[in-house]
Amino acid sequence: MTTDKKAYRAAIVHSIADPAEVVVEASYEYFEDGLMVVENGKITAVGHTRDLLGKLASDVEVVTYKDALITAGFIDTHIHLPQTGMVGSYGEQLLDWLNTYVFPVERQFADPAHAAEVSDIFIKELLRNGTTTALVFGSRHKESVDAFFTAAEKLNLRMIAGKVMMDRNAPDYLVDTAESSYVDSKALIERWHGKGRLHYAVTPRFAPTSTPEQLSLAGQLMTEYPDLYMQTHISENLKEVEWVKELFPERKNYLDVYDHFKLLGERSVFAHGVHLCDQECERLAETGSAIAFCPTSNFFLGSGLFNLPMAERHKVNVGLGTDVGGGTSFSILQTLNEAYKVMQLQGAKLSPFKSLYLATLGGARALRLEDKIGNLHEGTEADFVVMDFNATPLLSYRMKQATSIEEKLFVLMTLGDDRTVSETYSAGVLVHKR
Repeated sequence: MTTDKKAYRAAIVHSIADPAEVVVEASYEYFEDGLMVVENGKITAVGHTRDLLGKLASDVEVVTYKDALITAGFIDTHIHLPQTGMVGSYGEQLLDWLNTYVFPVERQFADPAHAAEVSDIFIKELLRNGTTTALVFGSRHKESVDAFFTAAEKLNLRMIAGKVMMDRNAPDYLVDTAESSYVDSKALIERWHGKGRLHYAVTPRFAPTSTPEQLSLAGQLMTEYPDLYMQTHISENLKEVEWVKELFPERKNYLDVYDHFKLLGERSVFAHGVHLCDQECERLAETGSAIAFCPTSNFFLGSGLFNLPMAERHKVNVGLGTDVGGGTSFSILQTLNEAYKVMQLQGAKLSPFKSLYLATLGGARALRLEDKIGNLHEGTEADFVVMDFNATPLLSYRMKQATSIEEKLFVLMTLGDDRTVSETYSAGVLVHKR
């Protein structure tokens, strides 16, 4: 008799609560010599090897990792598929950067072959960096989302994506119309939403590039399909905030534009939120909406510093976003490195356990998927990452000085990158091996 059950032995840590809401020790579970049992794509047990190993049937394979750490797969709550080819573009802040670099590369996604090629590169980069779930912006072309979901479905990944809706304040070659964006989005929803582990997100780029008519139809889609996601940008850049005031003078603030068109809700994720006020944070919390914290991008584009303590005070769900290509790395570890600096510049701290939370369970809660991903509890999907303590000579030397799991996590989050990820698993299947 053979079995599809498999066990993985290594140091294991996972986030089980937000450190901002409980004592730190109650926010994670750590097994220095841990064992995780996986069957049919789900975790059936996790704990100390001494407690679990003797209970395994003799035919269950045990995969042992030396000098390694297993945790839940990383979750990227904001990233752009079409910007893969212009990541690391020099010299502009948000609005000029869009016109100079972003819109020209997005034009190419009308070509299905190009969309398929970039989707393959993009997904490989996610998995190489240990990211197992992402909330993804396509281009305004249906082809971009079809290509991305086709590639994700082949690997049985839990992914969320949507076609950008954009009917003004962009080049003529890139705009759609209110009606066409509704029709195209609806067709993609019918084809992909809920298929396997895939979900659709209604995706108005941001308020300045959508007419009131288009935003109204985006809200209509959310009403017609209550379990859809919604993703957009908010308060990333001060000039952008002023522009929104000019375009929507009747609304009391930036968030109120989206609120007016019924785009807030438990599966709504707003990227950046660098310049939000207390009133906006209160409303985000009231509606169960979430913020994607994108520190690398905010530094690179000179947008500002996200006020995580303010979001915590208002109990707003926050996930982490790489925001490629405003962000310059697919690596969640590198993104946490930048997030730590954002807090330091504001006289605040970002603990390793809060960082772990943002990268995993916090992202899952922002996406309302914490019953499926973001932790390693029994019954959750076996999306996990194996990190190598000896990935680089410096990391290896530094780890020998580390005396606690807290210190080891912090070292991984400051010195780690794609090289640190030795293996990535999705639903119990190996999808990346370094």
